[in-house]
Amino acid sequence: MKKLKNKFSAILFDMDGVIVDSMPYHYIAWYEALLPYGIRATVFDAYIREGEKWQKTLKELFAREGLKFSARIGKNIFNERSKIFKKYFRRHIFFGVEGFLSCIKARGYLLALVSGTPEKEINKILPKNIRDKFNVIVAGDHLKVGKPHPAPYLKASRALKVIPKKCAVVENAPNGIASAKAAGMFCFAVTTSLPKEYLKSADIIVDKLEEITGYIDSACGIKG
Repeated sequence: MKKLKNKFSAILFDMDGVIVDSMPYHYIAWYEALLPYGIRATVFDAYIREGEKWQKTLKELFAREGLKFSARIGKNIFNERSKIFKKYFRRHIFFGVEGFLSCIKARGYLLALVSGTPEKEINKILPKNIRDKFNVIVAGDHLKVGKPHPAPYLKASRALKVIPKKCAVVENAPNGIASAKAAGMFCFAVTTSLPKEYLKSADIIVDKLEEITGYIDSACGIKG
């Protein structure tokens, strides 16, 4: 494990696939919501596009199939997707996350959650004891542009009053990694959703969240 020269002041986390194991439910919801329109979304469609604005996702999927898209159709699909997600979703926070967040916060790090998910859904997906660990939450409906644009992570760094080069990001998807790097931040990637070949733009790739503790703060090894 190489020694990092940078001493970070803030750790910024994506939510889906990093804090909570929710990506399979997002895929099922998108698949069922799109099927009536003649679009068979794949797992890859859902995972590789994680973090971007849902309007962009739908426009491009419709264009790929040569189908006509409108704002009304998009809103109807999104609303249906939300209903399906709520129907199937069962909360599973990744092992050791709560203890890890508590430890690094107690050690003086500022924490932010940066997600493409709307704020209302974040509040339903994450239990209060996890949400309260974050000093700042930037949700998908807080911004006009989403990942891979740097705006989400830059908004978080400004809210924390920490310059980008003092921020470390934990991501699991290409759009999130691109957003973090464009914002001038160090980026860890975890292979919870996609294999390493899709995460190469990150500075360090790990298989489990606990593996980054040695880089950030070895005192905060995940204990459950």
